Amino acid sequence: MQSSPPTDQAGDSPVECDVLVIGGGPAGSTVAALLAQKGRHVVLLDKDRHPRFHIGESLLPANLPLFERLGVADEMRAIGIKKRAAEFMSPWHEHKQQFLFADAWDKTMPHAYQVRRSEFDQVLLRRATQLGAHVREGCKVTAVDLEATPERARAQARCDDGRTLAYAPRFVVDASGRDTFLASRFQIKHKNPQHNSVAVYGHFENVRRNEGEDEGNIIIFWFEHGWFWFIPLQDGVTSIGMVTWPYFMKTRGERSLQQFLLDGIGQCPPLAERMAAARLTDVIEATGNYSYSCERNHGRNYVLLGDAYAFIDPVFSSGVMMAMQGSFDAADAIDSWLDHGAEPALQAAALRKLDARLRHGPRTFSWLIYRMTNPVMRDLFMGPRNPFRVKEALLSLLAGDIYGRTPIWTSLRIFKLIYYTSSLVQLPTALRAWRRRQANLRPVDEAAGAR
Repeated sequence: MQSSPPTDQAGDSPVECDVLVIGGGPAGSTVAALLAQKGRHVVLLDKDRHPRFHIGESLLPANLPLFERLGVADEMRAIGIKKRAAEFMSPWHEHKQQFLFADAWDKTMPHAYQVRRSEFDQVLLRRATQLGAHVREGCKVTAVDLEATPERARAQARCDDGRTLAYAPRFVVDASGRDTFLASRFQIKHKNPQHNSVAVYGHFENVRRNEGEDEGNIIIFWFEHGWFWFIPLQDGVTSIGMVTWPYFMKTRGERSLQQFLLDGIGQCPPLAERMAAARLTDVIEATGNYSYSCERNHGRNYVLLGDAYAFIDPVFSSGVMMAMQGSFDAADAIDSWLDHGAEPALQAAALRKLDARLRHGPRTFSWLIYRMTNPVMRDLFMGPRNPFRVKEALLSLLAGDIYGRTPIWTSLRIFKLIYYTSSLVQLPTALRAWRRRQANLRPVDEAAGAR
């Protein structure tokens, strides 16, 4: 996969390039591929070697047109299992609620895919190489000086073969994911004060799935202390993850992560029944400090994309879609920035426009995510109606159709009004839920969730 033209130099002689991309996940690979396709000299450095494990296996219908534009639709079809709907199960309701993507406002995106991220990320990284980006794996960026000269930044990287490389890009893209390379160094990354959760997850065989066309549907299981994801993959493995509040993670005590996850599953009978014969296929992992955002997503000659900018609760599987859409927007903005090297005002205008696009996705999904554990919102989800096309608009949001011209915004505002009105009608319930949420958000020792 790796492209290795004889342009890398060790030591103090930096390689000049138009764009340096830090990270080879969906955001980094996509922006590198698109900029290389535009004729830019792009270097992508990834600390890992692919394929490598990653969570975030559930995609959205809005990913599909991006695959077509990037030229990887056939590869994604080959590695994915069709996801026709998102399903929700609640211990406070007796029925399962299914949201078919075919019922969304725009009927042209009736499904998405569930994918192994090791395969998915490899397809995207290979595409960047095919389109001309210089991709180097096993090479960790260790330092970046964005103001090395008026025209170029300076970056150093250490490869896993011991070499040290230097680059002098005109523009830097931080797509380092949850490493948040630049944001951590700028000290602009902050925990999301409105959403503080921990995830514990693993892959299992012999899990009972839905039958027929519904086999690939994602299922969200609410339980007393958060929610579970249930993501079927193509090879018979199912990804199971528990997203929970830190206070519940604190109750783990001396139990292993595996036992803690299994005990949590035991508190969700519908999921436990599906996993009665399940077998773990790899180690259980945990991720703390789950939701965060950065004070800004760009500067004079850099941009933060995907999880390097913000990460929100994955209940709606929006992360990969927002990372890829942001990369399409960023590729256009960076290309314009490079064209206007002698016109700083035009460069700044291109990045301001990008800023609005990058903020749009997290802001749109977050309103709903912050309220998903509220009983008023659960009731609306478990008994959806379609006055003023609010259900179709909500389905479009769940499908990720929030960047185009689908006219969902008036209906979504009406849905918010319905929620606030229902909260007033059920004021005691809403207040109890608010107080509990505030208690849940209290930070605890993160080491309890990470070790």
